Amino acid sequence: MALSAEESGRLAGLLAEHTDQVVQRWTELVATSLRGRLSQAELRRQVMELHASMITAGESGLTDLDAEAAAELRAVLAELSQGRARQGFSATETAASVFTLKDVLLELLEIRQGDGALRDFVAFSSFVDQMGLFTFETYVRARESLIADQAEQLLELSTPVVKLWEGVVAVPLVGTLDSARAQVVMERLLQTLVDTGSPYAIIDITGVPAVDTQVAQHILKTVVAARLMGADCIISGIRPQIAQTIVALGIEFGDIATKASLADALRHVLRLTGLETPRRQSRREL
Repeated sequence: MALSAEESGRLAGLLAEHTDQVVQRWTELVATSLRGRLSQAELRRQVMELHASMITAGESGLTDLDAEAAAELRAVLAELSQGRARQGFSATETAASVFTLKDVLLELLEIRQGDGALRDFVAFSSFVDQMGLFTFETYVRARESLIADQAEQLLELSTPVVKLWEGVVAVPLVGTLDSARAQVVMERLLQTLVDTGSPYAIIDITGVPAVDTQVAQHILKTVVAARLMGADCIISGIRPQIAQTIVALGIEFGDIATKASLADALRHVLRLTGLETPRRQSRREL
């Protein structure tokens, strides 16, 4: 429900007339809902900004939160929501910082008598509900954006491309390989091949719990892409269980070299480059 011009003016007048009382009481109620997780000074600053923007909007003839007169108020609410999302507060805690204004307004209007005070409280409460819903929706969008950014960062961290030797790079895969992660693996591997000019790449799947048709296809696509860049790929980490699964699924790696361990793959590459180091003699041979 939208505010009328008269109701908007009365709301602004009420907030302006009792500024100290409103700010103090509002801050106390919000502090209780946040259980001390935000400093009193910071909390009071946020409440004062909300209070001032509501007065400005009301004096400008505010009728609805979507109105042009509420632009500053929406900006303050958005800043509050985004800040709380980054600080790890819940959506309920964030929205409660707005909804507690209802208790403050009720305490102020209880002094008045008659139907006029009741109608004002209903109208004011409806507008506070709009503010709370706007805060909640903005918080959710900010939180989703934050989670997406963190997921992207974790995805990049979980797919490192390391240089093992001059001309040899490796991609140690850990966990499930889905389409999004496979794309990141391919992009980072190709970029590293370009940056280092390495002719060999080792894709280690020791940390991949299971290999199915989809995972195998992702690996094969990465190998083909690397070959187009002029690099040969060796797949390492083929454990007995994975080997059995690959055979059972009828997956063909063709002429792609496969090794049981990363050490075997590296030894194979060094042999291809003529840099193979002699194996350490056992004590029995000495």
